[in-house]
Amino acid sequence: MNQLTKGIIYVALGASSFGMLASFVKLAYKANHTTAEVTLSQFALGILLIFIMLVFKSKSKEGVEKPTSKNIKQLMISGTTLGFTSVLYYLCVKYINASIAVVLLMQSVWIGVVIEMIQTKKIPSITKIIAVVIVLFGTVLATNILSTTIEINMLGIIFGMLASVSFSLTLFTTNSVATNLHPLQRSFYMLLGGACIVLIFSFFTQIAPTYFNLDVLANTGISTIKPIDFNIFVTYGIILSLFGTVLPPIFLNKGFPLTGVGLGSIISALELPVSVTFAYFLLSEQVILTQWIGILLILAAIVIMNIQFKKE
Repeated sequence: MNQLTKGIIYVALGASSFGMLASFVKLAYKANHTTAEVTLSQFALGILLIFIMLVFKSKSKEGVEKPTSKNIKQLMISGTTLGFTSVLYYLCVKYINASIAVVLLMQSVWIGVVIEMIQTKKIPSITKIIAVVIVLFGTVLATNILSTTIEINMLGIIFGMLASVSFSLTLFTTNSVATNLHPLQRSFYMLLGGACIVLIFSFFTQIAPTYFNLDVLANTGISTIKPIDFNIFVTYGIILSLFGTVLPPIFLNKGFPLTGVGLGSIISALELPVSVTFAYFLLSEQVILTQWIGILLILAAIVIMNIQFKKE
């Protein structure tokens, strides 16, 4: 097996892992778990597993470079976007179908173009503009928003769009902060930063209302008055930490250097069809033909944005 093939397999596995998340979160909700419990278990177990791997790696022959205090600070600040993405995405999944939630998350494709435009102060190329238009049109079809028979919760749409903004910032910082460190080190400190956001969210939505009679989010549907159910740590928490915080960064960090950013970005778009397929089989969510057409259009736009068109 050559290096490029290995890279393709690694990126495909990482993207597929992310794609499974929404369906497992839905199943956790059906088991009467809350968003706070889902995110707490995912980050706590994810940090523990990454830490164990990091200890073994540091004792190996290769070892790891010792991070500076500046590296740690930068990574933890960058990692807060991980926490925001998880919280917002899982809230989105709470209110709308998993197959629609992942489509909203993939709006990061065109949001990333906007961030790049702001950073470089340059108008995007005509290729990227065309791709953005295709993504937006594909989104209309994929979410089935024009149908008169479907009811879409606006709160879910808002959370989904906010999650896509946060996800775009996560992708931006992941490729630019402390890149000299080992992927396990970067993942560990970014997860610590994300855990801070998850702890704050959990405190105000479940811990404070339950133990301190403080419910600042009353009547929003987000707040929950019940003790933390720690059973999730040995059920869905293990699955969510593996597919959400452990396997994806390992696979993607192994795969992207072998495939390159362009091809890697195209392959990572597998997250979209994998998520929709899992929602169809695990959750029995209806996905009609026009939605699949919309999904294919979004995938086509990602390909267009990442293929380098060479002039003869």
